[in-house]
Amino acid sequence: MRRYLIGMTGASGSIHGVDFIKRCPGDKFLVLSDWARQVLTTETGLKPSDLEPFVKRVYLDSDLAAPFSSGSNRYDAFVIVPCSSSTLAKIAAGIADTLITRAAAVALKERMRMVVCLRETPLSTIAIENALKLSREGVVVMPVSPPWYRNPMSTEDLVRGFTDKILGVLGEDPGEGWREAELE
Repeated sequence: MRRYLIGMTGASGSIHGVDFIKRCPGDKFLVLSDWARQVLTTETGLKPSDLEPFVKRVYLDSDLAAPFSSGSNRYDAFVIVPCSSSTLAKIAAGIADTLITRAAAVALKERMRMVVCLRETPLSTIAIENALKLSREGVVVMPVSPPWYRNPMSTEDLVRGFTDKILGVLGEDPGEGWREAELE
């Protein structure tokens, strides 16, 4: 069974993190920043405890003694969804002062898969440079940009479309692709 570490930061778009947590298969461990906890409640009405049934454990972002602070504890991927531009900047600069940024530093040094779902627009040149820096290190940078080719009829459809993109990057079932029926 695959093991995923999931980080949620205080960027808007917590609905994307919630959908990913609910739909991603495997063992999942969740880290919520302090701001992510507030944004989660503001945007979705959910509390962190509402996500506990979908993960093996929820960690505080201040818990730098958590198992994922060490490269000796392996996982298949670290997904940060949503990722704020300030978290992106800290990771790109090598600042590891929270569990999310420490786990990112560990993923980089251990060459573990990492996906960063940046939720910010417009992007400053600094943010673009930080994303480029991480991309050059092998990080998959996915700006939260839901696909429209499925003709979404609701916010839920848009969110599911983006989650499918994340799942596909991880090698999980991404749902139906663009004009996939023509391939059969």
